[in-house]
Amino acid sequence: MRVLLALLWNLLLVLSLLLRVPLRLLGHRAPPTYVRFVLRGDPPYRAALRRRWPWRRAGAEVRVLQAFRENLERLAGDGRVKGILLEVGPLGMPPAKRLLVAGWLEAFRASGKEVVGYAISPGNAEYALLCSASRLVLPRPGRLSLDGFLLEATAVGAALERLGVRAEFVRRGEFKTAPEFFTRSDVSPNQRKLLEDLLDDRHEELVQAVAHGRKLDRAEAAARIDKGPYSAERALAAGLIDALADEAELPGLLGMQGGQDREGQVPAFAAYARSLRVPWVHWAPLRRRPRLAVVPINGILTDGDGSLSRPWPAVSGAETLLAGLRACARDARCRAVLLYVNSPGGSALASERVADEVARLNQQKPVLAYTDRVSASGGYLASLGAREMWAGPHAVVGSIGVFAGKFDAEALLQRLGIHRTAYTRGEHAGLGTVARGLTPAEREALEREVEETYQRFVARVATSRKLPVLDVLARAEGRVFTAGRALSEGLLDRLGSFEEAAARALALADAPTADFQLAVYGMPKRRLGLSALLPRRAQVVALWWPWLSGDGLGGSEGFGGPT
Repeated sequence: MRVLLALLWNLLLVLSLLLRVPLRLLGHRAPPTYVRFVLRGDPPYRAALRRRWPWRRAGAEVRVLQAFRENLERLAGDGRVKGILLEVGPLGMPPAKRLLVAGWLEAFRASGKEVVGYAISPGNAEYALLCSASRLVLPRPGRLSLDGFLLEATAVGAALERLGVRAEFVRRGEFKTAPEFFTRSDVSPNQRKLLEDLLDDRHEELVQAVAHGRKLDRAEAAARIDKGPYSAERALAAGLIDALADEAELPGLLGMQGGQDREGQVPAFAAYARSLRVPWVHWAPLRRRPRLAVVPINGILTDGDGSLSRPWPAVSGAETLLAGLRACARDARCRAVLLYVNSPGGSALASERVADEVARLNQQKPVLAYTDRVSASGGYLASLGAREMWAGPHAVVGSIGVFAGKFDAEALLQRLGIHRTAYTRGEHAGLGTVARGLTPAEREALEREVEETYQRFVARVATSRKLPVLDVLARAEGRVFTAGRALSEGLLDRLGSFEEAAARALALADAPTADFQLAVYGMPKRRLGLSALLPRRAQVVALWWPWLSGDGLGGSEGFGGPT
């Protein structure tokens, strides 16, 4: 039946071509010698739903990276096209995604085409990507914000004490620094070491990009970064860009004679598509393409289904994820599953439940866990049920450790003239009250629960990663690693791009990897506040320090759907 429907659809496409090709021939124009693309924000790798109408073409904005790659491949095979103009705006991409796009640009250049990069005020991330271009152009009033990286650590322990609030936390892991945000008045040495490692990793990536793109040695590239930021004129004098031109001057700079669009700009890809005598057609395949299921864990892991609506931060509910994983198991067309992890962790209970369900699904069809941003603490724990664990370059991995605690607001309540008394039945019933601190018995109970959860975490890592428990303990205690270091420590199987991880997941199922369909399951439709992790009783949390922001540490992957 499917073959018959595909044949009928393809017949309709042929009839459409017969009607449209003569009209195109009558109004045919030569294709533009340069095609403009606009890349900004954080476009998804792939979209679950893809428009197949051959006459509906996107404009200059890159909305899905896979479509951008396909368009580059089409342009690379057209001898009439000299190159592309890539306008880069503020980016929210993780480094792994930028490196993937940079690889596509270099492959396009290797085909004999030119990539001209253009930006108004590129920062570190934008400039690192633009270094993959053949030429770099800024407007005369532009600015190159090439000034290195900044990470700021905050500790509010002293402020809470002044308010009359005392943070009481029990942690298992010397490097589990998340509670220190509430308990310390300064930055601990372990936290400082983590920040230094992350800064070294990001800075080295930028230095390598500048050195490679501008043909400098490492010392020269680092010196250029240290002298930033730059005005456009200074950037040109320093050899960091190649030309100055306003947007209206770009067609002339590229040597385009009469090839501008109605606004006087370099034409977008849609104009190139309209210039073809015979338009592209997405023929309906006679055989179904293999389906790769993607289950995204975006944000903090919590119990429940994530049905409450709050603006910040992104949260994945365990019930929603479990339902998505079970739907993958029921989907007969789903050959393999990619567990996309972008999470600092959260509820230890939720993480363990997701890990158990991932392991059960992996017995039916291969599951590969992939992160290009953060897979830490509970996020890493949830990945342990997968058959293989991958990460993109410069991702953050690890933080094997747990903590639990609460806030004692007794002094604050007294200062405000509020009388609150907790009446309990049961020795540990007051674990969640803010009216007083932990009793010795309650603290002992909390320490026991934290220790039990930590030991299960360590044992699960040892089993999944096939490491002796003592080796896991040497990598645990809340230690956080960059992806390269995590690979060398045995916490990952391989570094690679999202596309490579997707192909590997399908290969594990002996499915074709060249062309596949993406189906997203378990996508959170709403967001929860951090209060979801602070229920009425103290709970054990497997959470990495979530108050750290920086390049590639935020954002979420939407796969063309709601986030």
